[in-house]
Amino acid sequence: MKKYLNVAAIALAISTVLPSVSASAAENADFSPAQQARIGEIAADYLVAHPDVLIEVSKKLQARQAELQRQALMASALRGHRLLMQLDGVPVKGPAGSKVIVTEFFDYECSVCSAMAPVMEKVMAARPEVRFAFRDWTIFAGRYQESTAASRRGLDIWRQKGAGAYMTYHNGIYRTGHNEGHLTIQDIEQVATVAGAGPENVTGYSQSDALIKGNDELAEMLGLTGTPGIIVMPAENATADNTTVFPGMAGEQAMMQAIDRAAKG
Repeated sequence: MKKYLNVAAIALAISTVLPSVSASAAENADFSPAQQARIGEIAADYLVAHPDVLIEVSKKLQARQAELQRQALMASALRGHRLLMQLDGVPVKGPAGSKVIVTEFFDYECSVCSAMAPVMEKVMAARPEVRFAFRDWTIFAGRYQESTAASRRGLDIWRQKGAGAYMTYHNGIYRTGHNEGHLTIQDIEQVATVAGAGPENVTGYSQSDALIKGNDELAEMLGLTGTPGIIVMPAENATADNTTVFPGMAGEQAMMQAIDRAAKG
């Protein structure tokens, strides 16, 4: 860190937690170079002596950035509502006429998705009237071929066996505890067997890959930066008040509250 800090920047930082200090005064005053240097020394010494000020400023900036990200994701989700409601080929669980749709963008190699899976199971059990859509977004495929292999196998099970077998497979993959490069083809096949799947249908690869590609394009359009990405919104009449986007892990209570908001829409 430079010893002599920009006067306006320092004043702004301090004024974030000490309202009595005016940033605008520092910006507008006609200080000489020597005065500016001295003010910089005083402010820098103050911040060194009171590191809690910088911590508080950092927290406020992070909260501000998080809110801006939330607003941007919300706006994107609302713009993409029609596309999110197009579920042809997408594994779903729950009634077709549901008022609320919960969409999860996930990767089977994602450790946070693995932690999210049991939370999603609880929410699904508690809210059977809600429709849940699972969109494979294989962002780890460039490093781990099992990312694509697991998604292809799951989509094939969905097409052949339906929602029950698919959810057994989907949750079973995460229950292995193998991710971030530790998931194996043997894991995939063992879980597929438990789910009641037959031999892998290689001819379905192109169909699965097209769906995965579409999910990737949709996730990018929505501004999601990683998995999991979870969107809770009504099937119709979505607004900023009844739509929630979780750009990462979400707790059970937060999910329930988001579903309740969407249901009121």
